[in-house]
Amino acid sequence: MVHQYKNNGYNIVLDVNSGSVHVVDDAAYEAVALWEAHTKDEIARRLGPVYGSQQVQEAIGEVAALEKEGTLFTEDEYEGYIGEFKNRPTVVKALCLHIAHDCNLACRYCFAEEGEYHGKRALMPFETGKAALDFLIANSGGRKNLEVDFFGGEPTLNFQVVKDLVAYGREQEKRFDKKFRFTLTTNGVLLNDEIMEFANKEMSNVVLSIDGRKEVNDKMRPFRNGSGSYDLIVPKFLKFAGSRNHENYYVRGTFTHYNLDFSQDVLHLADLGFRQISVEPVVAQETDGYAIREEDLPKLFSEYDKLAAEMVKRHKNGDDFLFFHFMIDLEGGPCVAKRLSGCGSGTEYLAVTPWGDLYPCHQFVGNEAFCMGNVTDGVLNTALRDEFKSCNVYAKEKCRSCFARFYCSGGCAANSYNFHGDINNVYEIGCALQKKRVECAIMIKAAEALESE
Repeated sequence: MVHQYKNNGYNIVLDVNSGSVHVVDDAAYEAVALWEAHTKDEIARRLGPVYGSQQVQEAIGEVAALEKEGTLFTEDEYEGYIGEFKNRPTVVKALCLHIAHDCNLACRYCFAEEGEYHGKRALMPFETGKAALDFLIANSGGRKNLEVDFFGGEPTLNFQVVKDLVAYGREQEKRFDKKFRFTLTTNGVLLNDEIMEFANKEMSNVVLSIDGRKEVNDKMRPFRNGSGSYDLIVPKFLKFAGSRNHENYYVRGTFTHYNLDFSQDVLHLADLGFRQISVEPVVAQETDGYAIREEDLPKLFSEYDKLAAEMVKRHKNGDDFLFFHFMIDLEGGPCVAKRLSGCGSGTEYLAVTPWGDLYPCHQFVGNEAFCMGNVTDGVLNTALRDEFKSCNVYAKEKCRSCFARFYCSGGCAANSYNFHGDINNVYEIGCALQKKRVECAIMIKAAEALESE
């Protein structure tokens, strides 16, 4: 499969199966489009009057050489791996600990209903968290590196338990020859010097929640009394990011139907001084006023293009920042399992409620049909685990013909379920935006590569 598109003045040809990217002139771009359905002579006759015989012959020669060297029109080598993939051993390597089902903000788009997750407010006791770490170690097989995200609600509402669990985890590292990579997601309201100092010592990554411009953030991320959170959190986040040398963190925002010009929010955060930025589309039902709609897509595509072009410009001026959704590795990239299955929810990655129940990921928490077991007894619903284990790009018919399938790995299972009642379907608006992001990310890489030549 070959995907062709034009972006920011570049003619880009992506060979989907090999991952090879080619930036070509107009003649070669047209030749690639005709290649599989026409002979070389037919291509020469069709394009000759437009580009000239010599240029067309050179283009045909270039395309033929790329095909011969295995970087264009390649066969899919991954589908044959799917049997082995489905039968792989189940190893848990990451947990999302819901350290607090409570929050001190009232974000209007919160899927967790202000931290409650369709249930009562609760803080995770130390003993439950301890059992969760024990479960992770016991089910991690030979894997040494393990990941634990302290999540909420707002985890700093229960920060003493966070500290106690980190201390316990460090003790277990020595005993079991494991290494924990702890992360913290916070809205910043309770951030202080003590929390920042502890996080800088113990947290491999921190996620700082802010939506962008003051008016955008305060509309969607207010306190329960309706007042905004921007003025309180921005100075704290800037101090926190600076204390981490602007590494191993990112500010993470959500854009909605109310700020379709979201590139301005990304650039606002960059101009404030943040260097690691993620601003993502809200996922919501059409009945929600802030939901992204199909008619919003052309505007959002334009915003991604504007953002990508601005990032190329800033790179040339030495004013770089990272945008999470434009990060792409064209040389190494994820392993085959990641390319086929994505985050590993329900198998390698599980969420843990304050009372110790296990769910495929944080977005399924509260839906009792997806309760997989608990940290004491382990995974009891093995049929559900096996269903997630078999979820991959070849199990989703809509992914088979999609050029972005090895970059998004089939998309989010929770979004698929919430919109179609099936984890093996796709969330169409999310797919459309993901494909645009992949195109922009590849363009940025192409621009950087050509600049360095």
